[in-house]
Amino acid sequence: MDTHDALTVGDVAGRSGFAASALRYYESQGLIAASRNGGGQRRFERGVLRRLAFIRAASNVGLTLEEIRVELDSLPDRRTPTKADWKRISAHWRVRLEDRITALEKLRDGLDSCIGCGCLSLQRCGISNPGDVARGGGPGAAYLPSLLREVHSA
Repeated sequence: MDTHDALTVGDVAGRSGFAASALRYYESQGLIAASRNGGGQRRFERGVLRRLAFIRAASNVGLTLEEIRVELDSLPDRRTPTKADWKRISAHWRVRLEDRITALEKLRDGLDSCIGCGCLSLQRCGISNPGDVARGGGPGAAYLPSLLREVHSA
């Protein structure tokens, strides 16, 4: 790596918006790579910024880190995604994104009414959830679209 083009952890954190701890975690998970200088400090190639942008976009679509790893590992020689790679990889995300948009629209449209939590605190609950039938849907807000009830890890 050309040392003039090498970025420090602080540089990458500042440019990418990811915390330094996230960068270290992503490196430990093999999603990004760094070299070390003579003093043992991490140095990143500029291409890591594109990989991090890819990670952020994929996370926003709802992909797990494991799914992101699979996509990044599919690139030859662990290189940075190109425009053609991005188009190929993101094509199957369209349905997932549409499902997420639909679920969020349902949430938005129902924010001022019952979301099926079973609390019976709103008048609408007596109409939407008579006899607390929502409890049969399991824990949480049973009337939320299932996509929005998924447990997400940090």
